[in-house]
Amino acid sequence: MSRIISITNQKGGVGKTTTSVNLSACLAEAGKKVLIVDLDPQGNTSTGLGIDKSKLKRTIYNVLLSEISLDKILLKTKQKNLTIAPANMDLSGSEIEFIGIENREYLLKQVLEKVRDDYDFIIVDCPPSLSMLTLNAMTACDTVLVPIQCEYYALEGLTQLMHTINLVKKRLNPELYIEGMIFTMFDARTNLSLQVVEEVKHHLKENVYKTIIPRNVRLGEAPSHGLPINLYDPNSKGTESYRLLAEEVIRNNV
Repeated sequence: MSRIISITNQKGGVGKTTTSVNLSACLAEAGKKVLIVDLDPQGNTSTGLGIDKSKLKRTIYNVLLSEISLDKILLKTKQKNLTIAPANMDLSGSEIEFIGIENREYLLKQVLEKVRDDYDFIIVDCPPSLSMLTLNAMTACDTVLVPIQCEYYALEGLTQLMHTINLVKKRLNPELYIEGMIFTMFDARTNLSLQVVEEVKHHLKENVYKTIIPRNVRLGEAPSHGLPINLYDPNSKGTESYRLLAEEVIRNNV
C-alpha cells in the first residue's frame, strides 16, 4: 500500500529538509520506490539531491497551476529508486497565484492521487511555515512526520502545529494522523538534549520514533555535495540513524 507522508514543522532549522532527503534516500536504498516532492520555495531538498535549481524551467509550481503534468518535471536522483519533483523560488509566488483558485487546498492532492500507486512512499518536504503550501501537503498526505530539534525551544510552536493538523483533519482530510515525532540534532554530551526528549514525550501523547538523529558533521556536509548521507558517507552515524528511521517507517506502514 502506498503512503504519502509530509515532513512538517513551521519552525526553521529543525532538520526538516535533512530528514526529508535522507529518509527518502534510505527508504529507496531499502528497495522501496520513492517520490520526494520539494514543496519549499527555498528548494533545499532539490539542491541536496544534486539538482541545479537555477536551470529548472518547470517545477512543482507549474504542476500545481495545471500548466504541465507531474511526469514532465520528475527527475531521477543518484539514489536508485528515488525520484524528485523539484522546486525553486518560483514557488514563493504560489500564495498569490492560489487566491483565485477554487478548492486551492486540494491542488497537491489532485496531482499526487494520479501517481500514488506508482510509488511505495511519497515524501513531501514542506516550507517552515503554516502556509497554503503546507495546508496542501497536509490535505494530500496520509500522515505527518514532525522533526523536533533537541533544544530549549523545542515545544515552542508545536501547540500551533497540532492545532493546524487537527483543523485540517476536521475540515479537509478526515484520514490524516500524525505519523510520529522524530528527534534531530541530538547531542548525548548535553543534559539539555536528554531533558528535551523527556519533556516532549511527557507533553505529547503522539507516537515518538525510537530512532534519534544525532548531531553529525557528515550530515551537514552532504547537501553541499548534492548527495544524501547514505551515498556521501555510508558508514557515518547519520547514515546509520536514517537507515534505522527508514526501517521504523516501513514497519509502521506495513
